[in-house]
Amino acid sequence: MSWAAVLLAAAVLAVPRVSSTRAHRVSPRAHDSRGPAVANDNLAVAASLDVLAACLRSGMAVSAAASAVSAAAPAPMAAVLSRAADLLALGADPARAWAGPDDSTDSAMQAFARMARRSAASGTALAHGVEDLAVQLRGEAADAASARAERASVLIAGPLGLCYLPAFLCLGIVPVVAGLAGEVLQSGVL
Repeated sequence: MSWAAVLLAAAVLAVPRVSSTRAHRVSPRAHDSRGPAVANDNLAVAASLDVLAACLRSGMAVSAAASAVSAAAPAPMAAVLSRAADLLALGADPARAWAGPDDSTDSAMQAFARMARRSAASGTALAHGVEDLAVQLRGEAADAASARAERASVLIAGPLGLCYLPAFLCLGIVPVVAGLAGEVLQSGVL
């Protein structure tokens, strides 16, 4: 029983605190009044893109659809959509209205803005491209979740091995070796 307490104390001291590691992952703008709790959530962006595509397919104007979706979109996307909706409603050139996020580090917003500029210049339908981008973002989110799960399984294997290996040796290997050694020594072979 005392060994179990010692191993438990060692495991508690060896494992990093969850709250300190998660505190670094959440961005400082995570509790913005617009959008979900995490600013760079690919699934939230994909859901907003799906809503935008549905609005466009239903026949809404691009400015009205962007304005409607910006109310529930994540913060970086909401800023791009509301700016573009305002400029488009005022009659600005669509290429200029969607030109905002080039300095952004969010690649999804850059791809969306490029797609919207191309759509405005060539006259192609924006809804299909937005749906494809949403599917791509969901795939990236699934890949990232799989990678995190695989990493967690690898990290879990070490402590489990450290806990079960001594027990396996003490309860499985040592009695067998001791029993065989006793029989070999009693038989006089050595």
